[in-house]
Amino acid sequence: MQLRLGLTLVLSALSLVGCSKLSINNGSLDYIKKTTSHEPLKYPEGAMVRPETPLYPSPVVDPLAIENAPTYENQRGNRFELPRPNVTQSNTQLSETATVEVGRPQLLTDGNGNPLIKVEGNSDTIWQYTTATLSSLNLNVVAKGKNSPEVTIKVDGQNYVLKLSTTGSTNTLAVFDAKNNFADKQKAAELLTQIYQNWPA
Repeated sequence: MQLRLGLTLVLSALSLVGCSKLSINNGSLDYIKKTTSHEPLKYPEGAMVRPETPLYPSPVVDPLAIENAPTYENQRGNRFELPRPNVTQSNTQLSETATVEVGRPQLLTDGNGNPLIKVEGNSDTIWQYTTATLSSLNLNVVAKGKNSPEVTIKVDGQNYVLKLSTTGSTNTLAVFDAKNNFADKQKAAELLTQIYQNWPA
């Protein structure tokens, strides 16, 4: 009894594995090779029929395009096999270098005269440069933002928040007070000038 059950299980497992390994025809190419076109429905003369427009009309394909179309067959030509994608190393290298490139910082002021630092490039890299600059300046960091690129700094007994905001590839560093208003222009200018002068890139 156990021998029969074991033999049945082995044969069924081999048949399942064999179908894919031995490339037995499973009919997966029938749609491509045996598809035929049909004429549209014809109604009897005099029949009252509402005009119809097909929801998905069949496109007219150039015969030359059909001849040069890729074949999705296995080596034996009896099963559908999707080709594996070609992985190009050059694209990944280009994307990595594109994300690392960071422009030189620029000291600017907005329309209200608040000092800012504008930097073009990847925001993550720019924030790493900013934190490295703050570390080199030995500024007293009180707190770091959990979900946003911001850090609270204590200068002359007062807390200031340095925030990085991003619009496309343009990044702006600005200094705010504890109430989330722009900090005193002179204090903000001093802090941003120190960051600008000690920028690592």
